[in-house]
Amino acid sequence: MDCCNQSGLMPLEQAQSSLLNQVSCKTHIENINLESALNRILAEDIVSPLNIPPFDNSAMDGYALCAEQLPPNGTLPLANKVLAGDTQEYSLIPGHCLRIMTGAPLPQGCDTVEMQENTQQFDDNIVFTQALSKGKNVRFKGEDIKQGDIVIHAGTKLNASHIGLLATLGINRVSVQSRLKIALLSSGDELVAPGQALEHGQIYDSNRFAIRALLEKLPVEIIDLGVIPDDQTRLKSAFLDANQRADVVISSGGVSVGEADYTKLVLDELGQINFWKLAIKPGKPFAFGQLSQAYFVGLPGNPVSAFVTFYKLAMLVIAKASGWNYQAPLRLPACTTNKLKKSPGRIDFQRGYAELNQHGQLQVSSTGKQGSAIFTSLSQANCFIVLEQQRGSVEAGEQVTIEMFGEPIV
Repeated sequence: MDCCNQSGLMPLEQAQSSLLNQVSCKTHIENINLESALNRILAEDIVSPLNIPPFDNSAMDGYALCAEQLPPNGTLPLANKVLAGDTQEYSLIPGHCLRIMTGAPLPQGCDTVEMQENTQQFDDNIVFTQALSKGKNVRFKGEDIKQGDIVIHAGTKLNASHIGLLATLGINRVSVQSRLKIALLSSGDELVAPGQALEHGQIYDSNRFAIRALLEKLPVEIIDLGVIPDDQTRLKSAFLDANQRADVVISSGGVSVGEADYTKLVLDELGQINFWKLAIKPGKPFAFGQLSQAYFVGLPGNPVSAFVTFYKLAMLVIAKASGWNYQAPLRLPACTTNKLKKSPGRIDFQRGYAELNQHGQLQVSSTGKQGSAIFTSLSQANCFIVLEQQRGSVEAGEQVTIEMFGEPIV
């Protein structure tokens, strides 16, 4: 069935809102080792079990002292040495200083560390050559994190810095969402796998490889069903199989409104699927709905259209179904270096390359022809040039909005 009037186009924001309202989390919680947690979705808040730093310590190799005890001549006798990892507890002898290394615990009675470059040593006496202020070069207990602080929120996709933070806290196991199972297929008699010889009228199946490459950067399990020919029995069998094995089924091709093919006949039989005409370019045809067990996402057949609709729509389904608090990619203002052709009526995600010019200003250049079948426009880009739905053509020098490629392109 249609979700919008046949003569109209659904705004992108409306489609995104509709997706999010219909999708719920389909994963379960697993407890895994920290070594396996990269790119997984955190299932619960991480509460710090300790202070970071856990004790006052030195930020420099140098000398620890009490600033108020430094005499006018700036000279103190050296009493002892404290190394990083030293488990012995030291106390300052009044009127003395201690040699200390970076990360070493600050001895009791000390409140300041001076770097060795600002000192001179004469026998067992240390001369401090610059004025000191209390607390200089000291990392104080709990300065970074206090015990009981929430340091990472549930729904976060764990990156390398998160892994390092968890290790800093001594946490070696974390609760994460299970990997979402995604079945992926292409449909069409004209599609041939790369590596095979092409016959007249055939093309290579690029969509499935491109979408799979995007999925491989996400915390998902991919079930690749390959290319399914335009045969009603085989399509139905493939979708039934995908529905049983996956949480989300993604296909490309066969979702154009008014197109008489077996894909839509089979989907109408197996579930509640909406075939939309979106006010987006590239990527007007799109399908979304529910099979008996899995969500279904139908991408357009043109390769750039499939890529853009995956990026702007399918990602929302995957994120919510996997419990991921997905953040929209960064948008920035930039000056375009060339004219951009556009007609009002659809939001346009043209492909561009953004960089700083010689004056340090952000500029963006088109990557060339912007047809929905021209994959080079995307392969040479590092951002989308987002042209508003009612905006027309853009002259060189005008300001536009760019959306830097974030998850999952980079």
